[in-house]
Amino acid sequence: MHQDLGAVKNEILLEMNPALLKTISDLKSINIPEDRKKTLQPLIDFIQHKHWNNQPIRLNFICTHNSRRSHLSQIWSQALAYHFGLQNIVCYSGGTEATAVYSSVIKTLKQQGFNDHKLSDGSNAIYAMKYAVNEPGIIAFSKTYDHSFNPNTEFAAIMTCSQADAGCPFIAGAEKRIPITFEDPKAFDDTPLELEKYQERSLQIASELHHVFSKISSNED
Repeated sequence: MHQDLGAVKNEILLEMNPALLKTISDLKSINIPEDRKKTLQPLIDFIQHKHWNNQPIRLNFICTHNSRRSHLSQIWSQALAYHFGLQNIVCYSGGTEATAVYSSVIKTLKQQGFNDHKLSDGSNAIYAMKYAVNEPGIIAFSKTYDHSFNPNTEFAAIMTCSQADAGCPFIAGAEKRIPITFEDPKAFDDTPLELEKYQERSLQIASELHHVFSKISSNED
């Protein structure tokens, strides 16, 4: 059994983008404060319960404009779930209003190892972010959290910004509401620190989600 699990892990490592694997490997060196680990625990518990019961796991990351933090969270979450060999996890994102995926989000994820494919132009462009050669790209475009692209029942609503958390006291259809808020890199838009701060926020989100998925155990443990 252990040999089979090892073979699956090797296949995952072979299929993932090499530059992305390097970024993921480096995440382990990022310290996560104890208070943040407590903040992340409800998400770990939600995923673990679903995993043990062989139930679909739907995670909808929600922020005000669905333009920055919610997309970083969705894309990293889907890639890291795959990295840890976790099945039946589908990640989404949405906002209280629709705008557009901000360009520095795409630039940052490309620098950290994702491959981007622009599927449409316009004021709300659509991207597919690839993390592995044989896996579908993660579709990224700005939408409201209750858009038809997203699930309408049996999902966890992960609130990634305090404004959305305060402005949406009730998320229809959510099985669980989990506030995990991050500071907005938008504060550094159009400054010399813009890309540096987007990379910093992306790595924080990635390291915390890496912690989450690393804690999920199988029924056999």
